[in-house]
Amino acid sequence: MNMPKILLGNRRKRCKNKSSATPGSYFQSPINLGFLVVTLIGFSFIPASRGVPFIVLHGIGDQCSNKGMSHFTQELSEWSNSKGYCLEIGDGGWDSWFKPLEEQTEIVCKKVKQMKELQDGYNIVGLSQGNLIGRGVVEFCDGGPPVRNFISLGGPHAGTSSVPLCGSGIFCIIADAIMKFEIYSDYVQEHLAPSGYLKLPNDMEDYLKKCRFLPKLNNELPGERNATYKERFSSLQNLVLIMFEHDTVIIPKQTAWFGYYPDGAFTPVLPPQQTKLYIEDWIGLKKLDDAGRVKYISVAGNHLGISQDDMKKHIVPYLNGSSAQVISTLPSISYGKPTPRKSVFSELLSL
Repeated sequence: MNMPKILLGNRRKRCKNKSSATPGSYFQSPINLGFLVVTLIGFSFIPASRGVPFIVLHGIGDQCSNKGMSHFTQELSEWSNSKGYCLEIGDGGWDSWFKPLEEQTEIVCKKVKQMKELQDGYNIVGLSQGNLIGRGVVEFCDGGPPVRNFISLGGPHAGTSSVPLCGSGIFCIIADAIMKFEIYSDYVQEHLAPSGYLKLPNDMEDYLKKCRFLPKLNNELPGERNATYKERFSSLQNLVLIMFEHDTVIIPKQTAWFGYYPDGAFTPVLPPQQTKLYIEDWIGLKKLDDAGRVKYISVAGNHLGISQDDMKKHIVPYLNGSSAQVISTLPSISYGKPTPRKSVFSELLSL
């Protein structure tokens, strides 16, 4: 089955403006000319400034070698003047579906510890499921280099409540077969990555007891809350949470901001500040928010359908260290806007 890719439109060619010397320029005076030469020589010994390096963690069913992902990483690198690396987990698409998230997190943890380029600190850009792996690296990765900024695009941080169904593709056939078992059974938890963050409000007992990834990541387990996870997560300089206004993939869409349903019901959707995770500050989200380090951002489009304008405005400043918003002169081009499907699981195939 051909996996949909993040699409990138044609880039406009940029032309540099040429200016000619005018009366009053440095070239009128030998003294000024000499000063300019000395200044230029001095600057020639100053290396060009580069931002902190960053890694990109793609969504389910995607892979770093896909044209869309490589363009996404390259564009962010060029715009921010920071070196970007898309980190692959195993063979990409297949392993993103069927390797447990604990194992995926361990793989990324080992990679970031081995990369000399990241040892002084780095930023994370996460796409959908990749955000949970990125947060796992922040919280669980012992001895890893420090993560400075975390930029999340459409991350199911509080879980997703939709029970997946599939179509006729090979991944869907396999996923359907696995789904014949209970979602919180040992077999499904061991063989289907999204089962690690499926959170059914009407089955919280099984979720807390049997779901193997998200309850640990969000410090939800009573009596087992880990202060180290909270300390590491709350040490981020900035947490940028981007929600897509018409997201039909992660349910509810507010999970991208840590919003979710109350236990036992599918209504209403609680804003993050009204959830127990926030109020009791299980992972340090409230601490970050109180310090002004959480950015809640809503952009137009369906899941991951972000424009270049919004990328430059909401992502780039946190990669190059600039606090100013970047104004784009390029046309809006969508990355990976998914085709409508019958369920969240078939939608996830489009990431």
